[in-house]
Amino acid sequence: MSEKVKQTASIVEQKELAEGIYSMWIQASEIACKAKPGQFIAVYSDDKSRMLPRPISLCEIKKEEGKIRIVYRIAGAGTEEFSHKKKGDTIEIMGPLGNGFSKEEGKIVVIGGGIGIPPMLGLASAFSQRVTAVLGYRSEQFLREEFDKVAKVYVATEDGSDGTRGNVLDAMREEAIEADVIYACGPTPMLRAIKEYAAKKQIRCYLSLEEKMACGIGACLACVCQSKEKDEHSQVHNKRICKEGPVFLAEEVTL
Repeated sequence: MSEKVKQTASIVEQKELAEGIYSMWIQASEIACKAKPGQFIAVYSDDKSRMLPRPISLCEIKKEEGKIRIVYRIAGAGTEEFSHKKKGDTIEIMGPLGNGFSKEEGKIVVIGGGIGIPPMLGLASAFSQRVTAVLGYRSEQFLREEFDKVAKVYVATEDGSDGTRGNVLDAMREEAIEADVIYACGPTPMLRAIKEYAAKKQIRCYLSLEEKMACGIGACLACVCQSKEKDEHSQVHNKRICKEGPVFLAEEVTL
């Protein structure tokens, strides 16, 4: 895992992509040069009564330009505050945090659901070959144009407004999408279903788990998940999502 950096960074651009979903580009050279797809940053509020930072996945990393991009949904007072920031404002961040994705060879399928879609864009962009992306939306789409540049895109929508009506696995089956390796991020029920699907099809699968975090650095044990192996230090079947994750091999964790 890369050494983390805490800094006050400048906002390069902020815009609303869909209702309640925002994209923010941040000038953060030290973090950008260390970061890899699948990692996240901790974003701090200007309101010091909110002591805990908000963990937000990295959507894109531009190492040469020293910029990182986060795409987040307003989910409370902290993210509401971030959404009002503009170009030229500053924001306190720490990162890169967690362990990212390991790139493998073969037929690569990246799957994102809801606000789990953004980190899959950075991953899809990191492969030299064009990958397949399966994106699950409730209705309104975001980041679609960016994905079209780096992947063959299939869409599933809950309301059937575009692509397959249903979820990402419905799209996988309907389009007969084949995979040697699956990478996925999204809500736990989606990841649980993908884990079962991959096991049945004998597909190697990496999952990026979504979980509420407190410290973001593994100290507080607020974001543990069950693992099949005992931790060598604590001797319990737990792994810290912010420290050992958020990316795990599907077979390593119990959902």
